[in-house]
Amino acid sequence: MHTHTAIEWSQTRAPAWVLALALGLACLGSAGAAGLAAVPAQASVGSARSAFDGVVEAVRQTVVAAQVQGAVVQLDVKAGDRVQAGQVLLRLDARAAEQGAAASDAQVQAARASLDLAGKDFERQRQLFQKSFISQAAVERAESEFKSSQAQFNAQLAQSGAARTQSGFYVVRAPFAGVVAEVPVSLGDMALPGRPLLTLYDPAALRVTAAVPQTVAARMAGAEPPRLELPGLPAARAWVVPVRVQWLPTVDPGTHTVQLRADLPAGLTDVAPGMFARLWLPNPVALVGAGAAPVSVSVAAAAIVRRAEMTGLYVLDPQGRPVLRQVRLGQSMGDQVEVLSGLMPGERVVTDPQAAARAR
Repeated sequence: MHTHTAIEWSQTRAPAWVLALALGLACLGSAGAAGLAAVPAQASVGSARSAFDGVVEAVRQTVVAAQVQGAVVQLDVKAGDRVQAGQVLLRLDARAAEQGAAASDAQVQAARASLDLAGKDFERQRQLFQKSFISQAAVERAESEFKSSQAQFNAQLAQSGAARTQSGFYVVRAPFAGVVAEVPVSLGDMALPGRPLLTLYDPAALRVTAAVPQTVAARMAGAEPPRLELPGLPAARAWVVPVRVQWLPTVDPGTHTVQLRADLPAGLTDVAPGMFARLWLPNPVALVGAGAAPVSVSVAAAAIVRRAEMTGLYVLDPQGRPVLRQVRLGQSMGDQVEVLSGLMPGERVVTDPQAAARAR
């Protein structure tokens, strides 16, 4: 009798704080066993474009290599420096080459003196022959000596020019205006013919290159131009309009992909070769006019976790525990971001990644 009365009292006259506690526990249970706020990933009609990962390249980039052997005795630039065309970048020890060039110049002077003497002798012999003092054979012999001296002079002159050209190889100059990307040598290093001395690229001519599947590339004829995204830049400058798009005519036999090149506009000071980029192309489904558009998944941008080169989010497993999962992102749409891979529609995503990291 007393037990029945107590139960009846608890059902009819339970304090308000007891009801509030029960309601709070029910809400926590609906958010997952870990007590984390989570929302299901939303399925929506896919974007009209598909993303293909690419990389920024320099249209004009060169590796300046040594043409002669010699120690590096002067290094005027470092990585990141801007240089002008013809600017001296470094010098090699050219003392032996300069001495060889000086010896060639001396031989040219000796050959010139011999040529002058042979020319004067030939002129005297010709005058004597005109007065019938010497024979025709003597004149021809003098003419032969003059022509021989002239040939020797020309040979010495050419050899001297080659020595001077050779000595010029010890001074390395910039072939064009650009930025020094890498300097793998330092003072005192021995340069050998063919050894790279530095890498130079032109920042005014950059492009993005991406590998596109052959089946997609075949449907791009007449399609609208791609959009270009540079995730490494601030959001206000992440989207760039390419000035020219080029499809290479060959197909990679290993991956069956076609290379797509999109030239960047000049003046992008924060862009450098090697940066990650995306090229957004019209979806193949939209191009062929299929019935249904692809389904994509979107989540709140605040749920995204970025750690170094990893992009992911916390998903609740069947037991309600948060599990960090790597995903690949697409376009941002307000406070939502498209997930291209790594997440299925309906999976519960933790909206507070910091709380999920603590709960683990």
